[in-house]
Amino acid sequence: MLELRSITAGYTRNAPVVRDVSLTVAAGESVGLLGPSGCGKSTLARVAALLHRPDSGTLLLDGEPVRHWRHRAPRALRTAFGVVFQQARLSADPRLPLTDLIAEPLRATGRGREADDRTAELAPIVGLTPDLLTRRPHEVSDGQLQRACLARALVLRPRLLVCDEMTAMLDASTAAALVAAVESYRASTGAALLAVGHDRTLLERWCDRTVHWDVLA
Repeated sequence: MLELRSITAGYTRNAPVVRDVSLTVAAGESVGLLGPSGCGKSTLARVAALLHRPDSGTLLLDGEPVRHWRHRAPRALRTAFGVVFQQARLSADPRLPLTDLIAEPLRATGRGREADDRTAELAPIVGLTPDLLTRRPHEVSDGQLQRACLARALVLRPRLLVCDEMTAMLDASTAAALVAAVESYRASTGAALLAVGHDRTLLERWCDRTVHWDVLA
């Protein structure tokens, strides 16, 4: 279970984007966080994924308080999360072919020997053909790159996925394919999901429950 208690967070001193917000995601649960652009939901998602340290409040994973964020967090905590961001091109190294992009987390955690097998396993799940895996980000579409970013988020077999506006910039068919890939992974692993977005219809169809930002803030 992931619990965020009274989280306040921002990027400049004395100017929090998130103020005193609490949210819970139970083991295996899918929770949608609905809100307009600029309200702070992406900042809260980054806190939840251990990518941004809050100014105050407590984050608990399985009842244990988290004390460190980003590279300071223990590896077992960091690898428990898989994250997919809205803008794939800002989160992908333009120098890497998609096969290496997917394998990045494995190599960063000393498990590079698993890269070929895991990439071959995940590529068809997210809808990437072998010819696309050899291309670099500028040689593929936004949808194809986001498929690779989803595979990267899944490559370490995380038990909690954070999808921050994952489908916002994609056409309907690609968005549906990515949601289906996430749900396939969750069905086989029991992973929990925090899906952030502004599309009420999508989140209510996708998630077990949807929380509106206005209720939290």
